[in-house]
Amino acid sequence: MEQNNLTVRPITGRDELELFSRLPYVLNEELADDLAAGRRRPQWMWVALRGNRLLARAAWWCRTGDDTPFFLDVFDIDDNDPAPDRVDIGVRLLRTAMAGVVPAGARPPEYGRCVPPGWRDDGVARRVVEDRMAALERTGARLFVERLRLEWRPGTPIPEPSGRLRFRPVRDTEEILLLMAQVLDGTLDAHSKDDLTRMSAREAAVRHYEDELAHYRSPRDWWRIATLPDGEPVGFVTPARNDYNPVIGYLAVVPAHRGNGYIDDILAEGSRILAAQGVPRIRAATDLGNVPMANAFQRAGYVNFERSINMTWE
Repeated sequence: MEQNNLTVRPITGRDELELFSRLPYVLNEELADDLAAGRRRPQWMWVALRGNRLLARAAWWCRTGDDTPFFLDVFDIDDNDPAPDRVDIGVRLLRTAMAGVVPAGARPPEYGRCVPPGWRDDGVARRVVEDRMAALERTGARLFVERLRLEWRPGTPIPEPSGRLRFRPVRDTEEILLLMAQVLDGTLDAHSKDDLTRMSAREAAVRHYEDELAHYRSPRDWWRIATLPDGEPVGFVTPARNDYNPVIGYLAVVPAHRGNGYIDDILAEGSRILAAQGVPRIRAATDLGNVPMANAFQRAGYVNFERSINMTWE
């Protein structure tokens, strides 16, 4: 589409990846591999151009093996452009791109952006985030949740086992689904709470499993069920590798055993399993509002290296 000397279109292919990457963002270094692996498609990567100048861009991502976009994780505006219509250009790009990517009548995929931990206290970083949020809001999106992105590095001490719990591998998919449904009672996770407004705990557990856990590239033998000495399950952890990093994918304590500090033992076990693989880092994430979980990661030596802003459309 061309309007007022502004061209909005998808890139033609890998040959335009350099053009698409002219605006800086932390995910730029992953774009080539994502295209090669099919996690991105040229028709899902849109640009707004005035001549050869890139003024805005947007890109969707999907899970390996999928054919539909799962997440809008790149949306940028030229922050050096002094023009007062900078945000307007972002809005025009989003509306045009979504019409070409999202099927008519379908709910657009969630948007997420990595931001500095103290972005609200930095004038430049705050403007970058708020400009993008303003453009998204004008297309009907709203802020859904802010999340902490956490990282453990080799050399950081991992607590020794306390001896209070025993750990064993997950027996089968049904066992992990039963526990996933059980821990949704009283959950502080925004996505899980939203799921429970539209589906049963069992359905939410299955959806989470199929959307995330089933796509891990690592052995399921790494997952651990935590039990009391008599075998009663207390919680679980799924140390794993996704397409990018070693991760603590899911960490939880069942409602009957919350408040006893077991979360620290379970997180330490998951961290030990990954550390034993010689990994260069371990990544994890939790909602800013999930204070008990955030505190557990802090006690375990995980550092909040960035945050993410997640927005959704109704």
